[in-house]
Amino acid sequence: MLLSSHYHSGGGTISEQAVRAIGSPTRVRDPARKDRILTAAADLVARKGFHAVSMADIGRAAGITGSGIYRHFDSKSAVLVALFDRAIDNLLSDEHQIVESVMDLRLALNRLVDGQVEFVVADRELAQVYHNEINNLPEEDSRRLRRKQRMYLEEWVHLLDELRDDLSDADARAVVHAAISAIQSTLFHNTGLPEDRLRQLLAEAARAVLGV
Repeated sequence: MLLSSHYHSGGGTISEQAVRAIGSPTRVRDPARKDRILTAAADLVARKGFHAVSMADIGRAAGITGSGIYRHFDSKSAVLVALFDRAIDNLLSDEHQIVESVMDLRLALNRLVDGQVEFVVADRELAQVYHNEINNLPEEDSRRLRRKQRMYLEEWVHLLDELRDDLSDADARAVVHAAISAIQSTLFHNTGLPEDRLRQLLAEAARAVLGV
């Protein structure tokens, strides 16, 4: 045997388990792996739909074999929840920064429009998945995400209320929803336009709806 149950060195003993530990390099988890999983999931679900995609499909697309994907997510729903949480949290963070730093209310609302346009154009796949699959999540997660979504919309409504005296609060909410719907109107339609031109047209449409 190359090793007995104890290895003797300098009068002391080191257990076989300790020797194995000393000889084995520390495993470092790839910090980008979780992002690869989320990116692969967004692409697959956008193209095939939630029910047609398996965890194994997501793992293969992310370059992860076997059960590696389960070290990060315990279910397909958990992958979607993480995708949507990240998207909404980013929108909320950007919104907070705009509201805190931009004193001109009209400019602040225009910046929010630009942020939503960027999300729809640059993260088209994720926006498609959110639109189609929010109702496939566990009820608790769906409610929590919708609360975040309402928080995001509340700032739009507040700014529009301040800018337009002719609108009631209910009016402002309806107009905000219409403006965001205008931005998202091309999610499932291939316009064939360059992205910069599409950004310009969507922002103009939303501002026309908002009346600002």
